[in-house]
Amino acid sequence: MRFKAIKKNLFFSLFIFSGILYAQDPIGSETVTVVKPYTPSVSDANKIKETPSRNDSVSLQKKEVQYSIFSVPVASTFTPAKGRATTVERERPPKVYDNYATLGFGNYSNVLAEFYSNLEIDRSSNFGIYLNHNSSQGGIEGVELDDKFYDTEMNLSYNTRNRDLGWMAEVGGEHQLFNWYGLPEYNVSTPAELAELDPAQNYYSVYVGSEIELYDSFFDSAKARFRHSGDSYSTAENHFNAEGLFEIEIADELISTKLGADIVNGKFDRMYDSNIGYDYTFMNFNFNPSLLILRDDLSIDLGVNFVYGLDAEASDGSFYIYPAVSASYRLAGDYFTAYAGIDGNLQQNTYYNFFQENPYVSPTLDIMPTDNEYKGYIGGKGKFSNAVSYNLRGSYKSQFNKALFKKNYDASTLEGEAYTYGNSFEVVYDDVKTLSFYGELNVDVNRDFRLGINAEVFDYTTDEETEAWNLPNMKASLNADYQITEKWYTGANLFYVGERKDEARSISLVFDDPVVTLDSYFDANAHLGYRFNEQLSAFVKGSNLLDNNYQKWLDYDVQGIQFLAGATYKFDF
Repeated sequence: MRFKAIKKNLFFSLFIFSGILYAQDPIGSETVTVVKPYTPSVSDANKIKETPSRNDSVSLQKKEVQYSIFSVPVASTFTPAKGRATTVERERPPKVYDNYATLGFGNYSNVLAEFYSNLEIDRSSNFGIYLNHNSSQGGIEGVELDDKFYDTEMNLSYNTRNRDLGWMAEVGGEHQLFNWYGLPEYNVSTPAELAELDPAQNYYSVYVGSEIELYDSFFDSAKARFRHSGDSYSTAENHFNAEGLFEIEIADELISTKLGADIVNGKFDRMYDSNIGYDYTFMNFNFNPSLLILRDDLSIDLGVNFVYGLDAEASDGSFYIYPAVSASYRLAGDYFTAYAGIDGNLQQNTYYNFFQENPYVSPTLDIMPTDNEYKGYIGGKGKFSNAVSYNLRGSYKSQFNKALFKKNYDASTLEGEAYTYGNSFEVVYDDVKTLSFYGELNVDVNRDFRLGINAEVFDYTTDEETEAWNLPNMKASLNADYQITEKWYTGANLFYVGERKDEARSISLVFDDPVVTLDSYFDANAHLGYRFNEQLSAFVKGSNLLDNNYQKWLDYDVQGIQFLAGATYKFDF
C-alpha cells in the first residue's frame, strides 16, 4: 500500500512540473507600430460616486433595543405652596408743587427774590403769576459815583388747552435802575461836581401778548406782542410784532408760509449833541414761503423771504429778497449728520433791545433796522456715544447798518447831563462782515451729571469804522450740573470773553491812538444746594470766584467775588 501511495504522488508531481515548463516559453520578437497617439477626453473619465454602492455580504443589521422604566413608589410628605405673583417695587414719582418762593442775600447788599404760582382754574385752564427781583447796593472799589442797580419784573399769564387748540395770553411789566458810574480816566470834574451828580437811569416797560396753536387746521399758529418802553429822560417807544404760520401737506410734501409784521415807533427828547429831539417809525412786513422735502436721511427746506421795509418818517420804502434754504443729511446715522444753509432777514432794532444788552447807553440813540443780507453756514453734528454729542459749524455773515456800541465823547452842549461825562455809550452803524467758527460738546452721562462746553471765534471786517466796536474775538462757556446725593446737588458756570475794542476821545484831551483794547476776562460761578425735604431747600451761590477786576464795558468795573445764600420753599394752596 505504501508503494501505491508513493507512485501516486510521483505522478502528480510530474504533472505540475510539466505545466510550469510550458508557462516559461519565451515570447517571440514582434514589432508594434503606433498609428495614433492616445488623446484622452472628458468622456473617458468616470466620476467616482461620493457614496459608492456597497455589496457586502457581511453587513450587519442593528438590533432594535427596547427600553423600559422600573418605577418604585417613594413616600413623600412635601406639599407645594400656592403660587403668587411677585410685586414690582416702583419709585414714587416726585411731587410737583404749583408754587414756590426763593429768597437770598449776599455781600454788596445783593438781594435775590423770586415767586411763582400756578393756579388751576379747571382741567384745561391755568393762571400763572411770576415775580422776579435782583438788586445790589453797589460798593465797587474805586468807583466815585453811585453804582447800585435793581431789576424787577412781574408777569401774569393765562393758558388753556383742549382737543382743538391751545391758547395763551400774558401781561407784564419791568422796572430797571442802573447808574452811569463808569467815568473815564481823563475825567476832570471836581469832587464837588460829582457829589451833585445823579447818575441814575430808570427804564420802564409794560407788555401784552398772546399765542394760539391749532392742532387740526392748515392755520398752524399765530403770536403777537405789544411793548411800551420808556425811561426817566422822557424817551418813549412802542413796539408791535406779529407772526402767523400756515402749513399744507401736498403729495407727502410740507408747504409752509409765514406772514409777519414788525412795527416800531418812538421818540427821544434830544440828540446827544443838541437839545433837539426826534421821532422814528419803521415798519417791516415779511412773506416767507418754504417747501420741506424729506427723503430717508435727507432733509431739505427750500424757501425765500420777501420783506418790505418802510421808514415812515422819511417816507422811504425798500423791498428785500433773502434766501431761506437749509439742508441736512445723515451720513452715519445718529453719529454724524452734515448740514448747511443760507438765510437772511431785516432786523428791527429797538431802544428796548439796546438797553437790555447795554444798560449804560445814553437816551439819545439813533434807531434804524439792520439789513442782514445773508448768513451762510456749514457744519456737522452727531454723537460719539449715547452720552456724548457734538456740533461743529463754520459761518460767514454780511450785514448792512449793523449796530455797534461805542463810548460817547464829552458833550458840553447838554449842560451837565448825567450821561455826558464820557460815561455813556452811543450806537453807530456800519457794514460788517463776520467769519466765525463754533464748536459744542455735550456730555449727558446719566440723570445725575450733565456737562456742556462751547466756544466760538470771530473775525470782523468793517467798512467805515476803525474797529467792530465792543464785539469780542472769542467767546467760550462751560455749564455743569451734578446731583451728588439724593439731597446734595451742585453746579458751575464758567465763561470766557475775548478782547474787545472801543474808542475813548475827549474834547479837552488829545490821544495819539483813541482805540482802547479791553482785556479778555474769565468769570467762574458755582452753586451748592441741600434739600431738607421735598418742599424746603437751601443754596449758596458764588460769582466771580476768581475775583477778577475786569471790565465788561469800557470804564465799568464789575463787582469782585460775590456770595449769596438763600432758601427755596415749594408749596400748594
